Amino acid sequence: MKVQPAWTFPTGTGKRGALAVLLGLTTVLGACSKSSDLDDDTPAPAKSSSTGGGDSIQAIAKERGLSPDDITAALKTYTPSGTHDPYIMFASGGHSGQVFAIGVPSMRILRSIGVFTPEPWQGWGYPVEKDIISAGDSDTTPLTWGDSHHPAISQTNAEYDGQFLFINDKANARVAVIDLKDWMTKQIVKNPIILNDHGGTMVTPNTDYIIEGGQYGAPLGWSYASIDDYQKSYRGAVTFWKFDRAKGRIDVDQSFAMELPPYGQDLFMSGRLVSDGWVFGNSFNTEMATGGDLEGKPPMEAGASQRDMDYMHIINLKAAEADFKAGKFEKMKGFPVIRLTTAIQDGLLYFAPEPKSPHGVDVSPKGEFIVASGKLDPHVTVYSFAKIQQAIKDKKSTPDVFGVPVLDYDSIKEAQVEVGLGPLHTQFDDKGYAYTSLFLDSMVARWTLGGNYSSLHPEGPWKVVTKIPVQYNVGHICIPGGDTAKPDGKYLVSLNKWSIDRFFPTGPLLPQNLQLIDISQGGDKMQILYDLPMGIGEPHYAQMISADKLKPYTVYPEIGWDVNSGKVDPDAALPGKERIERRDGAVHVYMTAVRSHFRPDQVVVNKGDKVVWHITNVERTQDATHGFAISGYNINLSIEPGRAETFTFVADRSGVFPFYCTEFCSALHLEMAGYLLVKP
Repeated sequence: MKVQPAWTFPTGTGKRGALAVLLGLTTVLGACSKSSDLDDDTPAPAKSSSTGGGDSIQAIAKERGLSPDDITAALKTYTPSGTHDPYIMFASGGHSGQVFAIGVPSMRILRSIGVFTPEPWQGWGYPVEKDIISAGDSDTTPLTWGDSHHPAISQTNAEYDGQFLFINDKANARVAVIDLKDWMTKQIVKNPIILNDHGGTMVTPNTDYIIEGGQYGAPLGWSYASIDDYQKSYRGAVTFWKFDRAKGRIDVDQSFAMELPPYGQDLFMSGRLVSDGWVFGNSFNTEMATGGDLEGKPPMEAGASQRDMDYMHIINLKAAEADFKAGKFEKMKGFPVIRLTTAIQDGLLYFAPEPKSPHGVDVSPKGEFIVASGKLDPHVTVYSFAKIQQAIKDKKSTPDVFGVPVLDYDSIKEAQVEVGLGPLHTQFDDKGYAYTSLFLDSMVARWTLGGNYSSLHPEGPWKVVTKIPVQYNVGHICIPGGDTAKPDGKYLVSLNKWSIDRFFPTGPLLPQNLQLIDISQGGDKMQILYDLPMGIGEPHYAQMISADKLKPYTVYPEIGWDVNSGKVDPDAALPGKERIERRDGAVHVYMTAVRSHFRPDQVVVNKGDKVVWHITNVERTQDATHGFAISGYNINLSIEPGRAETFTFVADRSGVFPFYCTEFCSALHLEMAGYLLVKP
């Protein structure tokens, strides 16, 4: 990794002089003469420095209309070529069905990770990984798109460990496992009892479980019931997918779900440290509205927004796990489900009143506070986990219409903080501050935590310290480790839904806007540093990790590496053993790829033959990736150094079909080609 130079300045040089020496911004700094952020102990040098191209920095700043804040932001985000970002942010790809990896603070897009839909650059799903994608298909319909929502990095002791990444598909209730050794999706599971999810894929503090909350009330198991029987026949659910870290896969046989009332479940967040073993989720539509505006009934959004309070879900996961292991469940479509009556009887499920139409539930770093936000209430409500436990013990509750205990609000509330209009999601830093996105205000509010955090700031507990405008309509926000036991309070990224005037209009469909904000200083100091237009999907939520926790491969460990098994494929094509042979009713092609040659470069088969093609990239040089495409057969692969792949197809069309390397790999890249000849 390239190390940036350590700049030194003459003794006695203040901030003004230091910046002038560095950039030669005499005129710009002159405009700062009234700024309290710069010292006045040393005058700026009269002579400006120049760039290597001969243009003075002063002239460039003047020509482009750059302010001192612009220059500061540029210095804080500029990442020279060859210098790595200290943080990596994984953002959901929304309707692209993928995950985006973004370097911070440069805001450079590093990678789109193929997940729920084919991704051509990586050859994801053309055709090798189609079996992984199709494993998430519904009973009767192949799924060709996804709505990825909530990525989650695996944790150890409630801190990101950088080993795995999980992501859900809201549209189709799927959960995917991504191995961060090679940043490839290794597994997709389809929930057999719900059709939508939203509150995924947060993990428990040691990644024992991946939590997938449902979204809309419906008959479980994809069955039918009249909408008139909503309260009787419709239900919600939360699923706990057991994760086998050694195998790097979800263990479906050790996973289970819990039936919930048909309120619209939203986000779910695991407790940590003092609240480890508990899970918290919010809900909307406790009115159980069903729409029907053509029949003169209130439309959904009006019907679902009538009550002053909805219900935060409080789940005793350890007790639920014990019930599952004791066999206290029923199976729906072969999947174990703890029924609502059991959850109530065994003390697995409790409710707490929360602000109406909530969209976020978040747990403080030490796990002692749970923060819920209601879109139609200007407050965030802070609950004490200790008070929740005491209220459960003292049975300070009344049942809802299904018999779920609703804890006494005043008994469990720690504080309310008026943060602004449309509060959604909260993240935390290492200085005792919380940050809440304000959708209607288009702002991010910084406020102080109480309890053991009170000593970290002079403003006092539960106080809004400052707000910063963002452009526009912010949803989630992301701080490195901001939803773990060990947050890092240097940067915040605001994931904004609208961009309107921020960028050149790209037709009526505009990009999302990810804004990088410096939160490294306390008090009222926050600064927007960078706008990143994202025009390839909607990054709904993101998590950010220190780059030094990620240990990805740069080449696969050995030649012939099977990316799914994590070891050498015994049937991989190897150098010196290239061949074409007929066996087991198929034509087997064993091919190697190396700059700038496929061996063999001619393959002859008969129309109707089943072809099993084994191909290995035998390169050992980093970034020496080869692609492989067969025209006319919809076959497209990306083969990184050491990787072996096998794909199967039927040669159902006679003709001459060129194949070629799709990655510009060498001076003779165009010559890295050959022919598939299918005889009539």
